[in-house]
Amino acid sequence: MNLPLEDAIAANLALPAPASVVALGEALRGRFGSHALAVLFYGSCRRANDDANGIVDLYVLVDDYRAAYGRALPAFFNWMLAPNVYYLETPVAGRAARAKCAVVSLDVFERGTARWFHSYLWGRFAQPSGLLYAADASVRARVVRAIGQAVTTFASRVLPALPTEFDAEALWTKGLLLTYSVELRSESKERVRALYANSATEFRTLTEALARERNWDPAAPGRYRNPSSKSDRAASVRGWALRRMQGKVLSFARLLKASFTFDGGLPYLVWKIERHSGVKVEITPFMRRFPRLGAIGAMWRTWRRGGFR
Repeated sequence: MNLPLEDAIAANLALPAPASVVALGEALRGRFGSHALAVLFYGSCRRANDDANGIVDLYVLVDDYRAAYGRALPAFFNWMLAPNVYYLETPVAGRAARAKCAVVSLDVFERGTARWFHSYLWGRFAQPSGLLYAADASVRARVVRAIGQAVTTFASRVLPALPTEFDAEALWTKGLLLTYSVELRSESKERVRALYANSATEFRTLTEALARERNWDPAAPGRYRNPSSKSDRAASVRGWALRRMQGKVLSFARLLKASFTFDGGLPYLVWKIERHSGVKVEITPFMRRFPRLGAIGAMWRTWRRGGFR
C-alpha cells in the first residue's frame, strides 16, 4: 500500500513498544507532569524492539523549560544548548529498565527537524521512532509533521552526495554515514548497513513516500534519478564539511554539559566517549571527588588520544 509520507510516519510511530519501554515513558511523564507534551522512543533499542541489553533512548518534548524544571539553572542549560540529558531507571518484571532521556521543547523540536543546519535532530528523527505518549491530537499532529520535516530535510541534504541513480539503501546508508561523521561517532560502513537492514522495510516505505511527494523520476523499480545539479553537489560538499567542524564543537559542549546536568554525569560521559570514539578513560579517585574537573580531564585525554575525529 502506497502511503503519503506523514501517514507512513504515523504508522511507524504507532508500532507497539516493549512493556519496559512503556513503563519508562510513564516514569518520564511522571517526572515532568503536565509539561510533558510528548514522549518519543528511538535509537538502537527501538530498532531491536528490546531494551534488555542497552539503555533506551527517550525524548520528552515539553511546553516550557522553566515551568517543566521548576528551576532556572537546568532551564538555562536547555535553552543555551538543547537537549539536556538525564538518566532514568524504573523496575519492570523484577529487573531495572534504564533510559537516557533528552529534554527539548516542542517548538525547538519543530525547528530542529526542519531548519537547523546541523543534523543533530533531523538526522536522528528521520530514522524510525516510536511515540509513547502525546498530550492530545494536536500535539500528535505536530510531532508527525515535525518528523516528516526531518525525513524531508535528511533527504534534501543527502541527495547531492548520491550518484545519478540511487535506491532506498543508498539514500539511508550514505545519509547515516554523513550524519554520524558530524558527531563523535565512528560508525563503520558495515555497522550502518546492518542498521539499515534492521529497519529496511520502514526505510523503503519512507523512501517511496518521499519519492511521490518530491516527484523523483523513477529509473527502474525501486530506483530513482537524482535531481541534484552540479551546484547542489558543490554546495553539499561545503555544507557537510562545515557540519563536521560545527559538530565536533557542539558534541564536545554537549558532553561537557552532560557532566553537569546528567545524574551520574561522569560515568555517563566516560561511557559515551568510549562508545562513540573508541577511547577508554579510567575514572580516577580524583575524578570522582571533583567530577567537573574530571570531565574536562577526560575530554582532554580523549582528544590527545585521537578520539575526536
